[in-house]
Amino acid sequence: MGVVTYTDEHTSPVPPARIFKASILDSHNLMPKLLPEAIKSIELIKGDGGAGSINQINFAGGFAKHQIDEIDEKAFTYKYTLIEGNGISDKIEKVSYDINFEGSPDGGSIAKMTTTIYTHGDFEIKDEELKAGKEKVLGLYKVVEAYLLKNPDAYV
Repeated sequence: MGVVTYTDEHTSPVPPARIFKASILDSHNLMPKLLPEAIKSIELIKGDGGAGSINQINFAGGFAKHQIDEIDEKAFTYKYTLIEGNGISDKIEKVSYDINFEGSPDGGSIAKMTTTIYTHGDFEIKDEELKAGKEKVLGLYKVVEAYLLKNPDAYV
């Protein structure tokens, strides 16, 4: 098994509590609303939304199942693992994400995400594939951020 880990950081003018509520706690409602052409629905298929729960994201072209490993509403941290569906293959076993939102000096937030990809055998992921994955995640983050900036009373 191979393991590839990388970390990304993004700053936002939106405070951590708001962006955490919107992008993590209420993503099942907000993401299909903001991106209806890409995300059809997000369903809790096992558990109560806490650690051990499984969400299924239904895309226009498939699905992905995420297992929630840890969620802390006070510390604004969220850890989950992609365990099935789009992104999982005979070459990739699973992908784990560790997200942390911290306050920034200007009242906004700093989002730090560590991604760990577990591959089968000696499969190596190309830099272009890593870059494409990072851009998708950043794109989702930017959509939520834009919504919150346009709607200052949402998720306060």
